[in-house]
Amino acid sequence: MSIVITPGEPAGIGPDLILQVAHRGMNTPAIVVADPDMLAQRAALLNLDIAISETSTPPTQAARAGTLHVHPVRMSHACTPGRLDRNNAGYVLECLQLAAEGCLNKQYAALVTGPVHKGIINDAGIPFSGHTEFLAELSDSYPVMMLACPGLRVALATTHLPLKDVSDAITPDLLTRVIRILHTDLQSRFNLHNPKILVCGLNPHAGEGGHLGTEEMNIIAPVLEALRQDGLQLLGPLPADTVFTLRYLEQADAVLAMYHDQGLPVLKHMGFGNAVNITLGLPFIRTSVDHGTALDLAGTGSAEAGSLLAAIDQAATMAN
Repeated sequence: MSIVITPGEPAGIGPDLILQVAHRGMNTPAIVVADPDMLAQRAALLNLDIAISETSTPPTQAARAGTLHVHPVRMSHACTPGRLDRNNAGYVLECLQLAAEGCLNKQYAALVTGPVHKGIINDAGIPFSGHTEFLAELSDSYPVMMLACPGLRVALATTHLPLKDVSDAITPDLLTRVIRILHTDLQSRFNLHNPKILVCGLNPHAGEGGHLGTEEMNIIAPVLEALRQDGLQLLGPLPADTVFTLRYLEQADAVLAMYHDQGLPVLKHMGFGNAVNITLGLPFIRTSVDHGTALDLAGTGSAEAGSLLAAIDQAATMAN
């Protein structure tokens, strides 16, 4: 089966990256849901010779270098690289929904997404907090965000929340659900029979025995102990400032951070440009790039396709 790819924000580097990858050639059957005219115009701007084949049928073989299979979705307004246009917000979500529904219908083996611009979608009057939440609502599932690079996987208990709301969001029910999904998907998606997960505390020094916060004692530690009784390998709650040292990481399969900027800066420092965003808990495989739309690089030929290549390879590996 083929994977399906969405470029994301058309004014950003998503189309550039897909064209760069198509120019080199992909090792797996793939189809892109996008406006073929936009892709052709961007290819010309980037001086890339790409033959675009319009089709709604998933390919069964990898396309040769310089060829791209595209399921056409037309934009309502022309796109200028680097210049956001709220009139194309609906187009971005139409591509994403069409691709995700194809995964739900078993038409595609996995979904790979390019970067979107949340702000311009909301400016268009469409409530949108991110790919992860959109796909979860579409598939009626509970998502867990995990980023991965060579040597490190970091999952998040909470995702796109203001920092002031994180403590209230971390409840026993949420932590239990997130950890069980992380454990199960590490088994089923990554072939890890009995994964070992490091769990961060919320507060500095993991609360320092209640002197710097009580969430560890009152919420996190009891949840971990209950799940250990079911056989899960969980170490924590651990101070986030030391959990990412080699002493801990060499014995772990994943780290669970309590909030977005607790875990992801470390991962992106280690693997930016080659890291992959993976959504666990969905009824289909979804990977994504680890970066944003980079509007200033769109159409310049300077964007690096390493993360998209890693996302495509990761999706194909998980599917197979």
